Amino acid sequence: MPTITVHNRIFEPFIQADIIAKRVSVIATQMNLRFEGKNPLFLAVLNGAFIFAADLLRHIDVQSEISFVKIASYEGMQTTGDVKELIGFTEKLSNRHVVILEDIIDTGMSMQHILKQVEAQKPASVSVATLLLKPSSLKVPVKIDYTGFEIESRFVLGYGMDYDGIGRNLPEIYAERID
Repeated sequence: MPTITVHNRIFEPFIQADIIAKRVSVIATQMNLRFEGKNPLFLAVLNGAFIFAADLLRHIDVQSEISFVKIASYEGMQTTGDVKELIGFTEKLSNRHVVILEDIIDTGMSMQHILKQVEAQKPASVSVATLLLKPSSLKVPVKIDYTGFEIESRFVLGYGMDYDGIGRNLPEIYAERID
């Protein structure tokens, strides 16, 4: 995988598509065991988690449903710290087993915002699955049940994640090159 340039920044290969696919399959297997007979509702956080959610659900064997929520907290390559809900919850979450699917947890503030709204509806259980976690960037505690990869605090794109709208379609994950 060669380096790529997006908006005059250079990104280098970081996590290959086959490695992502294997890890997503492992997470799905764990979820199939945990949610057997429970009809979980997967709540994917748009836009970034759409590819993770699609790939994960193709491996989910238990009866389940999916819905989406869209929030924004990034401008360019920085989190703003201000979480704005753009598309709210449409499903009733009361007494449901809810699994929130996120592409990346950075500061944890967006997930904290989502968890407050989900928990206010009194679900039977709430689980969080993230493809990427940046432990050194967390500013608030977040209980994460399923983590694809823990990564250092670098800006990444690909596999649903973007840099100002570019890069979501890449099948692998790239990180900004550090010189």
